[in-house]
Amino acid sequence: MQLRDVGEFGLIARIARAAGRPGGAVALGIGDDAAVLRVRPQEEVVVTTDAFVERVHFRFDRQSPRHVGRFAVAACLSDLAAMGARPLAFTAALAAPPRLPLKTADGLSAGLLEGARRHRCPLVGGNVTRARETSLTLTALGAVAKSRALTRRGTRAGDRVLVTGVLGASALARLRADAGRGRLTRVPEPRLRAGRALATLKGVVACIDVSDGLDADLGHLLGPSLACSIDPERLPVAPGFRAACRALGRVWRRVARAGGEDYELLFTVRPQAPGAAHFARRLGLRVTEIGVARPGRPGRGGAGGFRHF
Repeated sequence: MQLRDVGEFGLIARIARAAGRPGGAVALGIGDDAAVLRVRPQEEVVVTTDAFVERVHFRFDRQSPRHVGRFAVAACLSDLAAMGARPLAFTAALAAPPRLPLKTADGLSAGLLEGARRHRCPLVGGNVTRARETSLTLTALGAVAKSRALTRRGTRAGDRVLVTGVLGASALARLRADAGRGRLTRVPEPRLRAGRALATLKGVVACIDVSDGLDADLGHLLGPSLACSIDPERLPVAPGFRAACRALGRVWRRVARAGGEDYELLFTVRPQAPGAAHFARRLGLRVTEIGVARPGRPGRGGAGGFRHF
């Protein structure tokens, strides 16, 4: 059976049945012209949109439709994490050719709903349209205490640069899949809890999620007048990462710095702020200090990583 056999409204009905009744912040979910959310007093709404296009962001020959859906949710919610926001809900627009197998469409929606349940961020609506190739466009809404949202701005010379988790894991998984060593199954974890914690901690200046690669996103965080020299030996990578990169004929430092889709949080703190161990305890995960901002041109920051154009 193909997508055209059930049509737009048949597909929406299938998704609505699978989604069920979301509750929580959702007053009205899938099925009307728009969703209705309840927002608490003294909170601000955070909105982000991400597009995931076939053969640009995903390929069905190396990952399942369910994986695509789960990954899309994680990537979109990572933007909320970088702002220190708690997720409220998200919408998803599916564009697909009529010949798309219904099994594939069901897999995409199943992945979206798995991500929704995992991160307690319900799917509350969206759109379905005809297209030459498959794509998903997600819009996520979150809430953050008034005037407490984290941003990319404010880093000064002398501020220290830290990052959560490990780098390069997603890039290594893609390289393995491209080399025919299995399909993609890894889904990064959006650091929602860590982002909310960072938004409450003194000394935290700016934050961004590592989506396009450490170098590119560090360039966004530092701006045009700051630079940061990073000792490669301080880069946090998983055990066995270097050997795995060598086995694929890749330079591990390049994979860690420019691979992208890590969705870790890269943040700066004032010079007098506590050390990485303090932030690791408060965030509940690994945190590594990788450098110090200094005056100068960004250098490699912004030069590597994923670029659309």
